[in-house]
Amino acid sequence: MKKLAVRLAILSLASGSPTSVAFAVDQTVPGAGNASAAQLASSSALVQSARQFIAHRITKIGDRTLAKNVHELVEDRQVCVRHRAAESTASKQSIVDKLAAAGLYAATDAAAFPGGALAGVLPPVLDAGSTCPHLPQPFFSAPGSVFGGHHSYPGGLPIHESFNDLSDTSFAANYRHVYGHPGPHGLPVIASPDADHDADDDVDVDIDQDIIIAAPILHDWAKPLVFQWNADGTEFAEFNFGGNGATDNYGSAGDSRTGAHHIIGIAESMARGLSPKFVITQASAHSNPTSGSEYKVVNWLRAGAIIAGLDPVAKGYLRVDGAGRLRLPAVQRLGEVDLNAATPTQVNAPVEYQLHNLSDADFTQTGPAVSVAQILLATLAPAFGFDPSDTARYNTSYRNPALSHLSAERLYMLYTSGGLEAVRAQLAKLRARGIL
Repeated sequence: MKKLAVRLAILSLASGSPTSVAFAVDQTVPGAGNASAAQLASSSALVQSARQFIAHRITKIGDRTLAKNVHELVEDRQVCVRHRAAESTASKQSIVDKLAAAGLYAATDAAAFPGGALAGVLPPVLDAGSTCPHLPQPFFSAPGSVFGGHHSYPGGLPIHESFNDLSDTSFAANYRHVYGHPGPHGLPVIASPDADHDADDDVDVDIDQDIIIAAPILHDWAKPLVFQWNADGTEFAEFNFGGNGATDNYGSAGDSRTGAHHIIGIAESMARGLSPKFVITQASAHSNPTSGSEYKVVNWLRAGAIIAGLDPVAKGYLRVDGAGRLRLPAVQRLGEVDLNAATPTQVNAPVEYQLHNLSDADFTQTGPAVSVAQILLATLAPAFGFDPSDTARYNTSYRNPALSHLSAERLYMLYTSGGLEAVRAQLAKLRARGIL
């Protein structure tokens, strides 16, 4: 087993994942493993507790329109995917053509992707072409990222979103606590250590709590579309677009390509008419729009608008500046000073944008956790009757159930404190319950 662990560790360092998969499935039709993944996620107490947590968080959104849309998109199995309503072969091709004309994907990336840009930008849905197409799997059964990446197991998505939602609300509370409390003579002081960390009663700065709660939940909404499950327990590949990777910074050097789920989620929020401030906050998850990165968020909004079939300037998601460039709008009052005129790189970026970006950064730990957990699981696999080379059985009956019920993060932490035996003990609990 030690030799196996060493070999897998070497593979992990070389490829980024100890179980890298060659994607050769047809990604123009719904994933053959979607139903099995949903069944597994339904049986996991951890995943189901994440669903309940998210449902409770949604009840805390005061904006009724926003709350209704978040509830539908996350909890309604029959929710209509609005940006895909009444699509045709011609309309789908038109979207891809417009993205290409706008320089929002690289031809080389499309050529290398299974099914090309069409399959990457418009993954398969159920009831395609109808006025109410549906997600190919429930929100709660999707993984958090590509196979071998963070939360890459059935139900990883709601677990990921639960953590991110806690992070965003914690960041907002911290900002209020440190920067938003008037003290003597109205001058700010850091709130008392004994004060309620989340209390807003005496805070005099505005951070929109509805957006803080809702943005992390909806940001990854499109992962059930993008990361569908194959019959062998692996996932669809993800297409990266939103730029050509070379001249994305208003014609200058820049790379704004990002995962398709990010832009598809923006498109759905736009198709539902959600507010500019909310959608831009959602779009800031993969990059804050400050420090020279505004062009990335602008390009993702451009791409989302093309998919949603709307004019982003007319709808208030973007504006045209004095140089004729698309920029983020002034979604809050600027007062008498034109910040963009004073400092051309400055953007009116409310704090919600940056806090949401920070809250989406748990992959710095959760990504490595999966890489390590996969090595640990492979090392212990023979003891539980599994062979890593038997891909389908290994993934569907061992790897994915172990991670869905336990999480890679828990296994990683237990391993660092208790070694391999601590992980073995967790797997033995699953075996005793008939899960493995």
